[in-house]
Parts: sequence; C-alpha cells; structure tokens
Amino acid sequence: MILYHGSNLAVSKPRLIRQNRFLDFGYGFYTTTNRAQAVSFAGKVARRRKAGRPTVSIYELDEIAAFSACEVLQFDMPDESWLDFVSDNRAGAYRGKSYDFIFGPVADDDVYRTFALYTAGLLTKTQTLEQLKIKKLYNQLVVATEKGLSYLHFTGTVPEEEFV
Repeated sequence: MILYHGSNLAVSKPRLIRQNRFLDFGYGFYTTTNRAQAVSFAGKVARRRKAGRPTVSIYELDEIAAFSACEVLQFDMPDESWLDFVSDNRAGAYRGKSYDFIFGPVADDDVYRTFALYTAGLLTKTQTLEQLKIKKLYNQLVVATEKGLSYLHFTGTVPEEEFV
C-alpha cells in the first residue's frame, strides 16, 4: 500500500507527537492513500504554519505483514460506529481499546461542517449519517503506535510541480 503525508516539510522518519487538538482518530501519524488529498493538505499546513513549503512524503506499507501483526480498526464507511468513534476522539473522550492502525473516512472541511452540526445537537445521528452519504469522503490511515510506525517505509516526496 502506498501512503501519503501532507505537511510543510518532508517527514522521512515519522514520529508520534502529541497534538494540541483532538483529531478524528485520536493520537497518531496521519496518512492517506489519496495523493491529491495529501497535496491539498500540504498546502493548507504550509499556509497555516507560515513556514516551509508544501511537501508530501510518500511511504510504502506492507499491509499484509503489518495488519496481521498489529491491532487494526477499520471503518469501511461513515456509519454509526465511525460517527461515535470520531465524536469521542474529537471531544477528547475516547477511552476504548488501543490500536496500531486506524483506517477509514476522513472528516475533511466539508464533512466537518456536517459533523459540527451534529456535535452541536442540531442534527440527529440519523440525519448526520444521511448527509454524509452524499459527501465525497476521502480516507485516512492513522499509525497510532511505535509498533505501527515500524512498518512504514519512507520512499521519497511528491515532485514540487504537483503543488502548482
């Protein structure tokens, strides 16, 4: 499996760094299989940090070896269990089982608006899931442990001309 990580610098040796905010799948190193999504995110990170330049690091992951040796949580679609998991993580309230890898839909900026209406109590769980069915959802694979990181192998970066 080829994975991408968008940032404002190349990340040849991924590390687990505590975040100052709560993310969809909790603590971990966030990647995606969608190259265009990573390119877009790299631009956002560089603008937000006002440092570096948009950079997408590329990794290979032997998913058969990694997923058979590690704890994996996979969401195939934004269903009720995904919504509960993301809600708990974004609230900093998840206290469930720990995983090495978590894979599933990402709540990007467009999805986030729907998600915010749900967390504010303006949409029910059913209404939220119905709204998410019509959104174009990308994916993310979060590497949440050092064990998981050991399966991630840096292979280079996306060429700069893809950021124009």
